Amino acid sequence: MPLLALQLDQYGIDYGRLLAILASYLLGSVPCGLLAGKLKGIDVRDHGSRNIGATNVLRTCGKPLGLSVFALDVLKGFLPVYAAAQLEFDTGMRISVAFAAILGHNFPVWLKFKGGKGVATSAGALLALIPIPLLAALVVWILIFFTTRYVSLASLAGAVTVPAALAALSAQRNHWDRPLLGFTLILCALVFYRHRANIGRLLKGTENRFER
Repeated sequence: MPLLALQLDQYGIDYGRLLAILASYLLGSVPCGLLAGKLKGIDVRDHGSRNIGATNVLRTCGKPLGLSVFALDVLKGFLPVYAAAQLEFDTGMRISVAFAAILGHNFPVWLKFKGGKGVATSAGALLALIPIPLLAALVVWILIFFTTRYVSLASLAGAVTVPAALAALSAQRNHWDRPLLGFTLILCALVFYRHRANIGRLLKGTENRFER
């Protein structure tokens, strides 16, 4: 470690921050959905939507495990940002660990970079970063979901709401935090990218509704 620190210091790199980002990625990459499925004796990648996210676990393994996976996925995003805040890291660092955790969930090294869609983990990170825009997105998610029963459509609408709500809040306060706004736009684009198959099915009218 001293040798690594010396090498990084030569380039002005804070290896402590790099380790924090790496730890956030590794935490985010813990495949909670896959592990939950194993408790039921199944591989969720072979059932339902074949995704390791909470929605597919809920469908294939039942509410207790599905809701547990959702909570754990949220914590994967929340905890790194909360820890960064407690350590008094700046906004840029908080954004970095948040993004690392989300990328870990979406592209986990343990599963050949084939993970979930990142909605729950993004929500956890945003809860620690910008709770008011997240609350607005949650309201939109609930309205769209209970109107259409499409989890994917609700998630897409929620993803659009976050940067829109942050922009509205920034305009009201006359204070624009460009790094945070840029981060939310990137997250929105990432959610749309991860839901590209769902978008295709929504357009064709073949997307599965979430049954009661």
